Amino acid sequence: MREQRVNTWVELQEALFADSWNEKLGRHRPSFVFRGMPHVEHDLSTALNRKGMFVRQERDLLRAFRKYAPGVPQPRMESLWDWLALAQHHGLPTRLLDWTFSPYVALHFLTEDTDLANQDGVVWCVDYRVTNRLLPRPLKTQLQREGADVFTAEMLTQVAGDLSTFDRLAKHPFVLFFEPPSLDARIINQFALFSVMNGPALRLDEFLEDQEKGVRRLIVPASLKWEVRDKLDQANVTERVLFPGLDGLSRWLRRYYSPRPR
Repeated sequence: MREQRVNTWVELQEALFADSWNEKLGRHRPSFVFRGMPHVEHDLSTALNRKGMFVRQERDLLRAFRKYAPGVPQPRMESLWDWLALAQHHGLPTRLLDWTFSPYVALHFLTEDTDLANQDGVVWCVDYRVTNRLLPRPLKTQLQREGADVFTAEMLTQVAGDLSTFDRLAKHPFVLFFEPPSLDARIINQFALFSVMNGPALRLDEFLEDQEKGVRRLIVPASLKWEVRDKLDQANVTERVLFPGLDGLSRWLRRYYSPRPR
């Protein structure tokens, strides 16, 4: 894993879009996903395994969610992976982590919390083509069959219809990325996808530490955060767009008009 500290907006752009040229396509089409975090010391534990809180309750949480959720209007759920995506989307502790194909969406989440503006932030950049090399054969075969690099819920269901089967696909840890169904405009506008590992207690940052290629941590110093935030606002990468509706509008207005701390 490579760590890089960027000190200017230009350095940040170059680092985010590094290795994006695809010679085969003759286009800038990166195979990276991004996750922005407001504090450099925040790890990649999931809500399920953060401090070991809910690891043993994974099945109980998901079972109860599926039991009570039908009383709430929602898209049609056809598989376990659909249900996991829905649960993660609405804040249930799961083994999933939120990622995005958009480096600017990652920067939004790095700079959204103005209470942490005086802390260095971090953007994780992961090349899914590199992490795919450690996938067990059934999952690699599924990707090859579909001509894809990331999964959908439907593709995952064809290989593992439940978490127990998924966890038994390999004895070594691995991570894959999958695109959730278009549950709402928030998923779509955030260009979102999820990571998932083959065990509820596994930590993605611990897994990525051992990867020599395809993983970068970009450290964004606190001194650069306000410039990044202001330029994202000018580019219309805001809560109003990423969280459509009155809640997102209110979040944007509250942050946009709040005074900059001295």
